[in-house]
Formats: sequence, structure tokens, C-alpha cells
Amino acid sequence: MTSRSRQPRRRRPGWLVAMTSTAAPPAPPRSRTPGWPAVLAVTMGIFSIVTTEILPVGLLTSIGSGFTVSDGTAGLMMTMPGYLAAVAAPVLTVATARLDRRLMLCACMLLLAVANVLAATAPAFWAMLLSRVLVGVVIGGFWSIAAGLADRLVAPSQVRRATAVIFSSVPLGSVFGVPLGTLIGDAAGWRTSFAVMAALSLTVLLALAVVLPPLPAGRATRLTVLRGALRSGGTWRALVFTVLIVLAHFGAYTYVTPFLKQVTHAPPTAFLLVYGVAGVAGNFLGGLTVARRPVLTSAAAATLIASATLALPTFGDDTVGAAVLLTLWGIGYGAVPVCSQAWFAAATPETPEAASVLFTASFQATLSTGALAGGLVVDRTSPSTVMLLGGATAALMLLVLLTRRGQPQHLKSTP
Repeated sequence: MTSRSRQPRRRRPGWLVAMTSTAAPPAPPRSRTPGWPAVLAVTMGIFSIVTTEILPVGLLTSIGSGFTVSDGTAGLMMTMPGYLAAVAAPVLTVATARLDRRLMLCACMLLLAVANVLAATAPAFWAMLLSRVLVGVVIGGFWSIAAGLADRLVAPSQVRRATAVIFSSVPLGSVFGVPLGTLIGDAAGWRTSFAVMAALSLTVLLALAVVLPPLPAGRATRLTVLRGALRSGGTWRALVFTVLIVLAHFGAYTYVTPFLKQVTHAPPTAFLLVYGVAGVAGNFLGGLTVARRPVLTSAAAATLIASATLALPTFGDDTVGAAVLLTLWGIGYGAVPVCSQAWFAAATPETPEAASVLFTASFQATLSTGALAGGLVVDRTSPSTVMLLGGATAALMLLVLLTRRGQPQHLKSTP
């Protein structure tokens, strides 16, 4: 025997054995992607939540009259869910870090149905606000999971399209949800609108239970993970963009119904429908361009929102002018959620659920702040003043966006 043959055989490292072994690799936790029915069920879940959340925009005057409160006080229905969602997003995500995400989504939809039943039967304004508290908890829990769920539901090549579909539920809530809810409210009373939303919530709950597979939690989203995400410069860039543009939008949009009734002197339903259709277009346009042109896409959205809201007090007394401006506004805002989520996702690509939590919390807290600030202004001045202040805030966001140095040219980690 040669000296070479007598040498003891070296043991290969474990990682090399794993790569070269002919033994079958361990089965992945999920053998196949659930596919588009699951994506559509999640989309319908967000549609139900978004419609429930912003339904008071179309019914603001009717609900306020029913409880004999002012438009500004009635605006608390928009303020309450957002603040609760901002708290619920990190708290629920951390507290349920080990729970199956399918179970969490179904539990949220059941709670949404309860909230809508409570709103439909509210004996006083305090009960309506209590129902909105429950809506806030649902938003924080459902959104934080669903916003980053596309890569677990479809093949990698379809993730970007699935993400756009899921986020299309935001403007679709404006297109179909709010106008239809307003139409039902005008015909049968605002309580009927919430009763219909309760039935829809239960239907979506059934769909989620049937088409979603088990979705065990991946990397647990602990407070340390969220703190680490907040140390990223990209996260703070996303926060600045989200806070300013959402503050501008909801400070004005929450009171668009009083504006249309007092300034345009027209029923709001048709205008809200026009706005919503434009929002769907803006959502898909933003989804197509934000990954490659994040600054340009975000700046275009801010420009459209600022231009429309600043021009409404001057040209919004005419129905054609109001319709054109609401179309531009809808296109601009339709791109905002997908842009905001993309900025957060790019800032923390290793922790997608943490990115969704930060997106949800900042978005919802700012939504509430805008609605609250707009309510204080509208009770003391007029809806036109609210529009001007919203436009000025959007213009400020545009200025900050265009003057900040070190902006990314691409969001490579965006789905």
C-alpha cells in the first residue's frame, strides 16, 4: 500500500456533506405555494378593512346628524382606528410572534365583523367610537401580516404582481366600498351600510379559512428586531415620506364630503367613485415604477395631491373642475401606499414583517393625526381651508423629497 493510501480519510465538513449527499433533502415547510385564490382572499380582507375604516368619509354628515355632533367631532371616527392601529401593529405582532399567521388573519376578520355589528346597532356616539377602536385593532393586526405576505402565497416570479394586487384593495375600497356604502346609506340609512360590511367580513372570514394553508410564523418579530429596523437610515427616509404625504392626504380627504356639499353643491357619491377609479390606476402605475424610480414616483404622487387640493377651493365650485381635480388626486394617492411599503421593505429586506409593522404603524398614526387636525380646522374655518392646508403639507413633502441627499436610485429589494 502506498503511503497516500494509508493516510486516514479526512472527514468532510458538514455543510459539504449536505451539499453533495445523495440523500433526499428535508422537506420544505410548504411543498407548494397556495396560489392566487389565497392572494385574492387576502386582498378581499384588506378591502373589507379599508372600506370599513374610511366608510365614515362618505357618511360623515349623516352619522353626525344622527348623533347630533359636528363634522369635526364626527371625524373622530377616522381618528380612533388609526391611533389604535399604530399601537396594535407592533404590540400584536410581537405578542403573537409564534402564532400561525392564518389563525391571526381569521381572528382579525371575526373581530371586524363584530365591530361592524356594533356600529350598525350603536345607541350613541360613544358606542360608534368603541366600534372604531375594534377596527383599529383589526387594522394593526391584519395589515402587519398581510402587507408582506405575497412571497408566501405565490411563486417568486409572481410576487411583485401579487403585491400590487393586494395593495390594489386600498383604492378599490374607495372605488367600490365607500361610494357603494354611501349609496346604501343614502337609500336605507347609514346603519345598513355597516350591517352590509359585517356580512362581507364574515364572507371573507370563510374564504380565508378555506383557501389559506397553515402559515407558521417565520423569524419571530421581537422588539429588538423593530429597534434594529429603526436604526436604518432608509427606515427614517420612509417615515418622513409616509408621515408628510399621509398627513396631507387624510387631513383633507376626511372632509371631502362636506366640501362637495358646501362648495360644489353636489352629492358626493359620483365624485368618490371617480376618485376611487383614478386611485386604482395610480396604484398599478406606482407599482410598476416605484422599484426603479422611487424618488420620481413618490414625487409625482406628492405633486398630484398638492396640485389638486390647492386648486379645489378655486375650481371645485364647478362639478367638472371638481371631478378633474379629484381624478388627479386619486391617481396621486393611489400610488402612496405601494410607494410607502416599498420604501420600508427596501430599508429592512431581511425582516419583511418588521417592515410591514413600521409601515402600518406610521401610516395609521399619521392618518389619524391628519383626520384630527383637519377636524379642528374645519370646525373653526371651512372645508376649503382644510384643502389648502393639505396641499401645503403635500408641497412640503415634495420639497423635502427633492432636496434630501443620498436618495436611492432603485429599491432593489422591493418585491
